Amino acid sequence: MSPGRLQQILATAGLPTTHDSVTAVEALTALFTDRERMAGLLGEAPPEALRVLDRLVWGPPYGQVPADPGPAVRWLVARGLLLPTAPGTVVLPREVALHLRGGRAHRIPEPLPPPVESAAQYSPRSVDSAGAGQAFTAIGTVDDLLHAWETAGPAVLRAGGVSIRDLKRTAAALDTDEATAVFWIELAYAAGLLASDGTTDERFVPTPAYDEWRARPAQERWAALVAAWLPATRTAGVVGGHDAKGRALTVLGPGLDRSQAPEMRHRTLELLATLAPGAAPRPESVLARLRWERGVASEARGGAGAGTVTGGFAPGTGTGTGAGAGAGYGGGTGPGYGDGSRDRAAHGAPSGRAATAGARRGGAPDGWRTAGTAPVSARGLSSAEELRTRLTEWTLREAELLGVTGRGALSAHGRVLLGLPAATDATGGGDGTDTGGGGGAGPGTAAPGPAASGAAPGSPALSAGSHPAGPRPAGAFAPRSASGIAAAAARAAEVLAPLLPEPLDHVLLQADLTAVAPGPLERPLAETLDVLAEIESKGGATVYRFTPDSVRRALDSGRTAEDLHAFLAEHSRTPVPQPLSYLIDDVARRHGHLRVGAASAYVRCEDDGLLAEILADKRSEGLRLRRLAPTVLAAELDPATLLTKLREMGYAPAAESAEGDVLITRPGVHRTPPRTPPAPVAEGLPVPDDTLLTATVRAVRAGDRAASGAPGPAGGAGAPPRAPGGLPRSTPGDTLAALQAAALTGSPVWIGCITAEGAADRRLIAPVRVESGVVTAYDHTAEEVRTYPLHRITGVAEPSGGEI
Repeated sequence: MSPGRLQQILATAGLPTTHDSVTAVEALTALFTDRERMAGLLGEAPPEALRVLDRLVWGPPYGQVPADPGPAVRWLVARGLLLPTAPGTVVLPREVALHLRGGRAHRIPEPLPPPVESAAQYSPRSVDSAGAGQAFTAIGTVDDLLHAWETAGPAVLRAGGVSIRDLKRTAAALDTDEATAVFWIELAYAAGLLASDGTTDERFVPTPAYDEWRARPAQERWAALVAAWLPATRTAGVVGGHDAKGRALTVLGPGLDRSQAPEMRHRTLELLATLAPGAAPRPESVLARLRWERGVASEARGGAGAGTVTGGFAPGTGTGTGAGAGAGYGGGTGPGYGDGSRDRAAHGAPSGRAATAGARRGGAPDGWRTAGTAPVSARGLSSAEELRTRLTEWTLREAELLGVTGRGALSAHGRVLLGLPAATDATGGGDGTDTGGGGGAGPGTAAPGPAASGAAPGSPALSAGSHPAGPRPAGAFAPRSASGIAAAAARAAEVLAPLLPEPLDHVLLQADLTAVAPGPLERPLAETLDVLAEIESKGGATVYRFTPDSVRRALDSGRTAEDLHAFLAEHSRTPVPQPLSYLIDDVARRHGHLRVGAASAYVRCEDDGLLAEILADKRSEGLRLRRLAPTVLAAELDPATLLTKLREMGYAPAAESAEGDVLITRPGVHRTPPRTPPAPVAEGLPVPDDTLLTATVRAVRAGDRAASGAPGPAGGAGAPPRAPGGLPRSTPGDTLAALQAAALTGSPVWIGCITAEGAADRRLIAPVRVESGVVTAYDHTAEEVRTYPLHRITGVAEPSGGEI
């Protein structure tokens, strides 16, 4: 801000002017920190000006104004109550905001943390069983995903990531929705089980770590997944939105990292651990508690977040507004998150985000719009706080998918994953019985319990800064090391192991050509059945169906009909049905009667003895010949190479066409395009042609005009000639015709043209040729030959007599 502007603000505010800018700023600061004088100044403010201040007081303190703001904004700017920071943007000074807040940090003080309320109470045993079942499903889903991609992985997009079409195909193969498929794909990527192969035709395929992971027990495979999920910054929920530059965010693509994700996952799970074992929290209460810990007003208690409009301003009472927001989160934006309003997460928008267009745009009278209101949802949250809200909701959903929670409540292995002791079944509620669910305090309200009493013997305590039963101090989160998370995941896997079903070594064959696996199968048995049959349905039991195509697939893999009969008899608890035996024998009887192979060339001869001689010749071993019929040999070499090799062996083969005719070959001849013979070069300087002579004459005449001042323009004798009147204009057809005529006659013309910078100019030119949409002419103004695109020429005008 200029010193003169500061002196104007002092005079308008009723303060004496100063001799320099430093004392001027000190005088304004003294005014804004004096409550009596500030109350008097605000008492003179128009009502509209007070409403503008009211919209900025609780942050963000920035506002956007039009080029011609209303009188209320002008009144505030003239007195320094709003200061410009950029064209169209003003800010509420900190001292003014502190005065308007009346000494309060928040609009509605909330000294006590809101409780995490229980929505339902289940027995810990049922919660652990549900979590174990979902954990086993998670292992199988990731295995199915990688098994499908090991043979037909999706191509990597030019900008990185997987296309929408491949994502839809994968979601259909996993029998889930696209949002959940995105989570499984990103989870496998975070665990190091999936990556791009780095070839020219780049694709996403499993890594060698997948083979090691697949051979491990189920509980260890689950531990590897959750150990990769907890510290991961890549967030599957933002897929489907856009970044700050408007580029689409794709699965496995760039721009998915959100640095707040690990902290939000840990703190959300810690809050779940504060509830009694088996208690499922109410998501709204978890969100309210996390907002309170970050210093954000709870919307359930009437607070308004950044960018909202509130009324009831009374000068001098301190009930107005102030700059910024609690804990430094009010007006910030998450790194790479965009504007919050465009980012439609694949996991779905959080509840309660519907808002009218007017509220989302933040419209207000007096040509005013609060800065930051466009990307803020109707719940009054800044984009950074909205990101944290979504991360919390995604954490609850992803924890349920991974089996860390069961039926919404934290499981025993989930507690061990956090470094807490596993809960015991002490609630007495029957399996699946809902014994709670009230909204207030009571059974299921967050309170220090077994989860917060301490760590089990041999189990490490929570990481530094963890406060499961109380509010977390600002900046208390300390990321756990990778080895610490892996150790906790291993202990959680030990708790989970007894709850997982044991793999089976048998199936139940049925007469309708199906096989029922009453539980998870051992890996060799499952792999063979995947080839021999089609999976018809999944769940607690898997149903396989035998079809002619599936049996043929097994035969193509190298198995015989006898192998298939023996395999089914060994692994079936029921007799092999006769229809299945007939199906295998019928397909095997017809399998392989027709053979398909590849051959680049063939050798045909009516004398089969000659072909036998060639096959017996040791020199033909490199030709890799194979007899298809008594008179036909096939080779993998191309026909030209095969002809050369046979001739080197002393034979005289002839090439034949696809129709069986002998190909007649002649030496190829080559000719150049028509060429002009070189002209003799005379001694001395070359004779100038007509074009050079014409250009020379024009240059001489231009110099004479510049020296004599014949055109007589207004800028002096040395100035270039200018067209009379304004910029020449004519239709495109007339312009082209006039330029072609001038090129034929060699006469100069005035043209109007638009330069590459968008400026209009007039030039006196003598066209030489007009072709390919370009005019090549001698420019009398610049005294050189130039080219002008026809689409940049506005028109043509004839020069006056003194300009020629």
